[in-house]
Amino acid sequence: MTRAVAYIGQVIVYAAIAALLGGFATWPRHTHFPDDQALIKLSFAHSAKHKVACRKRTAKELSKLAPNMRRTLSCSRERVPVYLELDFDGAPLFRGTFAPSGLSRDGPAQVYERFVVPVGRRHVVVRMRDSTRSEGFDYEAQATLDLPPRRNLVIGFRPEMGGFFFK
Repeated sequence: MTRAVAYIGQVIVYAAIAALLGGFATWPRHTHFPDDQALIKLSFAHSAKHKVACRKRTAKELSKLAPNMRRTLSCSRERVPVYLELDFDGAPLFRGTFAPSGLSRDGPAQVYERFVVPVGRRHVVVRMRDSTRSEGFDYEAQATLDLPPRRNLVIGFRPEMGGFFFK
């Protein structure tokens, strides 16, 4: 009899704990952004062009180097920063420069930005400069998108796929 009461007591305690955990898992309701808004994420890593063009070494320079170090081209490791613009319905939403990573500034620039925007049919333009030019852009993409409430739009970049993509 006492064992049966102990088992029933355990079932009651476990059920109470499960109900408590279930209640806290669903209450209070939390949303990351309002129901009448959408989210745009700009997220990618990109290695820009080298800051200084490669140059050909002279025969005199090559003779001074050890035999295993005699490469004819001398290239700088440092890369230029990536400049990015994002326009939303014709108005600038973001302008920014992202430095290359690494101690020698030779790694990819890491881009991650989030924007909460109004829903509806919207026109998005994204442009990027990853070379030493001072004006103009190396990559540009635009799209007219229907953004429903709480939509998560990701703008990524892959040069081998032609540039920017909207997903």
